[in-house]
Amino acid sequence: MRQQRRVRNPGAEAEQFRRRALIGFVGVVLAMAGLAGWYFKLQVIDHGDYVRRSEANRIKPRPVVPGRGLIYDRQGRILADNVPAYRLEVTPEEAGDLDRLLDGLGQIFVLDPAEVERFRAERRVNRGFRALTLKLRVSDDEAARFAVDRWRFPGVEVVPYLNRRYPYGALFAHVIGYVGRTDEDDVGRYGGNQVLYPHTGRTGLERSYEEALRGAIGYEQVETNVEGRALATLGRVPATAGADLRLSIDLDLQQAMVDAFGDMQGSAVAVDPSTGQVLGMVSLPSFDPNLFVNGISHTDYRQLMDDPARPLFNRNVLGGGPPGSTIKPFVALAGVDSGLRTPTDGVFSTGEFFIPGQRRGYRDASRGAGWTELRDSISRSVNYYYYKLAYDMGIERFADYMHRYGFGQPTGIDLVGENTGVVPSLAYKASRSREPWYAGETVIAGIGQGYWIATALQLARGTAAIANGGELHPLRLVAERKTAYDQPWSPVAGEPAPRISDNAAHIRAVQEGMEATIHGRGTATRMAQGASYRMAGKTGTAQRIGRRGAANLDPRTLPYHLRHQALFVGYAPAEHPTIALAVVVEHGGYGGATAAPIARRIFDAWVLRQGTDAIGAPAIAVGPTGVEGTAP
Repeated sequence: MRQQRRVRNPGAEAEQFRRRALIGFVGVVLAMAGLAGWYFKLQVIDHGDYVRRSEANRIKPRPVVPGRGLIYDRQGRILADNVPAYRLEVTPEEAGDLDRLLDGLGQIFVLDPAEVERFRAERRVNRGFRALTLKLRVSDDEAARFAVDRWRFPGVEVVPYLNRRYPYGALFAHVIGYVGRTDEDDVGRYGGNQVLYPHTGRTGLERSYEEALRGAIGYEQVETNVEGRALATLGRVPATAGADLRLSIDLDLQQAMVDAFGDMQGSAVAVDPSTGQVLGMVSLPSFDPNLFVNGISHTDYRQLMDDPARPLFNRNVLGGGPPGSTIKPFVALAGVDSGLRTPTDGVFSTGEFFIPGQRRGYRDASRGAGWTELRDSISRSVNYYYYKLAYDMGIERFADYMHRYGFGQPTGIDLVGENTGVVPSLAYKASRSREPWYAGETVIAGIGQGYWIATALQLARGTAAIANGGELHPLRLVAERKTAYDQPWSPVAGEPAPRISDNAAHIRAVQEGMEATIHGRGTATRMAQGASYRMAGKTGTAQRIGRRGAANLDPRTLPYHLRHQALFVGYAPAEHPTIALAVVVEHGGYGGATAAPIARRIFDAWVLRQGTDAIGAPAIAVGPTGVEGTAP
C-alpha cells in the first residue's frame, strides 16, 4: 500500500507560532500586571492596616493602675495606707493550656486553692486577652525563682502594685471599712474598667468613696520582643491618683473611746455640735480589716462569723434599738413646743399612770415623785411625766415631733446602708399588723419603749442639736479631700441644718434639765465627781425582757444575754459644748451605772485635752506626713 506524503506549510506554522507566542506574552503580561496589582494593594492600599498590625505585634498597651487615695484623721495621721507589693498576672490567650500552666506555676509559687478557683471563675467571665490576677502578695523568693524560669511561661508576669494597709487595724474597722479583691459583681456595679483595679471597697468609707479613692486608669505603650517581653516604654497616658480624704475623726479620741469600754460591748458616737462632724465612732467588738484585703482565709472568716459577739456587725450603722429614757429630753421639748406644757407646768406623779377607763397601770421606776416640772422630769427621769405627756399629745403628733428631731430617718452619715430606725406611729403599725393602735402603745412610746428603734447616730445627732441651740446638722465623717498631692485640701460642703425648735427658752429648759441630771439631784450625779468642767446628759435603760406585775427586777441577776441595754446621751462642756455623745452598752444593766462612767471617760479625753492644747475648736492642720425600759 502506498503511503501518502505529508506536505509542510511553513507559512502556517510561522503564523501558529506567532499566535502562541502572543498568547504566552499576554499571559505573562497579565500575570505581571496581577502581581503588580497585588503588590500595589499590599504596599499602598492596605499599607495602613498592615502597619497597624505590625505595630500591634510590637507595641502593646498596658494599663497603669493609680495609687488608691489615702485616708487621714483630723491631725494628719494616716489611717489607710498603700504599701508596695507584687502580684502574679496571667493573660490566658497567651498562656496556652491553663491546667499545664497552673501545674508549672505551682512548682514556683505557693498557690492557695481558693486563689486558683477564683482565677478560674474570672477566666470564665473575662476575655482571653485581659490579664487576670492569679496570686497577690508574691514573696521576694517566689519572684526571684520566677525570674529564672520566666521563659517557660508566656503570658505570665509578676507585676508591682500598691497593697492596701490599715495601720491601726481594728480601731477603725467599722469607720474606714476595708477593700477586697475585685470580682465580677464589682465590674457590674462600677463598669468594665473596674477589673483593672486589684481592689474594690467593700465596707465603710472604702465603699462609700470607692469612685473617688480608686482614681482613673492610665495606659502606656510598651515595645515587646517576639516572646512578648517588654523592651521599652514608647508612650504613656498617666493615671490619675485617687483622692485623699481627711476625716473629722480624731485618732486619740477614738482610742480613748475604745479604752473607755474596756471589756464591754456596744457602740458610741461623738460629734462636734457646731458642725455635725463625727469626732469618734466605735462599734465593739471589732476586727482586723487587713485580713480581708487580699482575701480572708476560710478559717479566719469562720472564726469571725461564729463569734457570738458579732465583731463584723457595725452597731452604729446597722444596729439600733429602743432608746429608753434617753428620748425624754426630746419628748419634753415636743411637749413645750406643741403648747401642751410650759417648762414650769407641774405634773403630780403618783408612781403609776392609768389611762382613763383602764385598770392597767404604767409604773414609774421609783415611787411617786410628786409634783414634777420639765427640768426635774429630765434629771430624775420621772416616767409618769412622759406617760401623761405622750398620752395627751397623741401618737400622730408625737411621731411628727420625733421625726423633726431626726429620728426615723438617715442622719446623713457618709456610710452605706444606714438603718433609718423606727418612730412609733399608726402607719408603722398598720404596715406590720392588722391590730388597731392601742393607747397604751402611745404611753410607752413616751419613755422610749414599744415600737421604737433609734440608732446611736440618731441619738448623737439629736443631742448635738440640743447642745448647739437647735440646729440639726447632718453627720459627716469626711471633712476635706484633695485630688492631687500638690493640690490644697478642699472642704466638703455641708448640707443645711434645719432647726428643731424656734424657741430658745424651750431648748434652754431642756439643757438645764440635762445639766441637773449630772450636777443636780439626777440619775448620773456620780459621773460629776472630780470633774473640772460641767456636763449635761441623760441616762437610759432599755429592757430586753419585761417586768411581770409590780415585781422589781434587778438586771444584774439576769442571764447575760437578757440584761438591759445601758444608754447615755450628753454633751460637754455644758456652757460651750465641743462634743456631743451617745453611748450604748450591750447587756450593761443601768445606764447611770454603766454607760455614764464610759461617757465621763470620753468627755475627759476630749475636753481636758482641749484645755491642755488650747484648741477650742481643734483645727484640721494636716499634711501627708503628718425592748422595753422604764428605769433611767
